[in-house]
Amino acid sequence: MTKFNFNNKRFALIQNSDSGQVNSETVFEYKQDGNLVTADYFGGTIRYGKIIAALKDDELNMLYQCLTTDNELKAGKATAKISVTDTGKMKMNLNWEWLTNGNEKGASEYIEIE
Repeated sequence: MTKFNFNNKRFALIQNSDSGQVNSETVFEYKQDGNLVTADYFGGTIRYGKIIAALKDDELNMLYQCLTTDNELKAGKATAKISVTDTGKMKMNLNWEWLTNGNEKGASEYIEIE
């Protein structure tokens, strides 16, 4: 049993590298079944996106894909380090890489929202 529960949790961006696609208007809606974690995301520059991830201890290994509002299809991978804030909200620090668009890399930070 994992100490993190992503089921029915929502996340928003705190900060992102310049080469990142999501912005503060993008919302991530997560589901979890054991160590399988998935999310739909949309808003801002994202028309629709999907994440599939494997949870192990305090880390998510993620693959993601999205269609932007400019109709650009993008895909990438990331490793997310999970922590909990003083207020009990989950926080994720991602190191990511696009698998399309020249394999740009970056980092981003997300926080659980209501």
